[in-house]
Amino acid sequence: MFQSEIDAGTNLLSVAFSGKVDAEEARRCREQAESLVVSLKSGFHLLTDLSALDSMDVACAPQVEQLMDVLNQHGIATVVRVIPDPHKDIGLNIMSLFHYRRGVRIVTCETIAEARKALSY
Repeated sequence: MFQSEIDAGTNLLSVAFSGKVDAEEARRCREQAESLVVSLKSGFHLLTDLSALDSMDVACAPQVEQLMDVLNQHGIATVVRVIPDPHKDIGLNIMSLFHYRRGVRIVTCETIAEARKALSY
């Protein structure tokens, strides 16, 4: 399952995954996030919350990579991730090296409170 939303006032796209995510769910998430990001200005921030994620199928990787490419094209500035269990990191750091341009700030946090703090600058 996923949830995505924007806060135009803070120029923020939030995406949260929970439960078991398969490729079809990842595709729907990518499509929804792509439709939302057009409402944000260049220099926007992304908050990705994996705290309720049980597992993500490896077949989701192409969808995640495509979304990263779209976000990069729209001018993403900051990525803040909530990953309380390092074993649930789905390879986002490695994918980021290939799909985000240099200068995109990436922060990984253990809690949503830490993430909110990282976004308040």
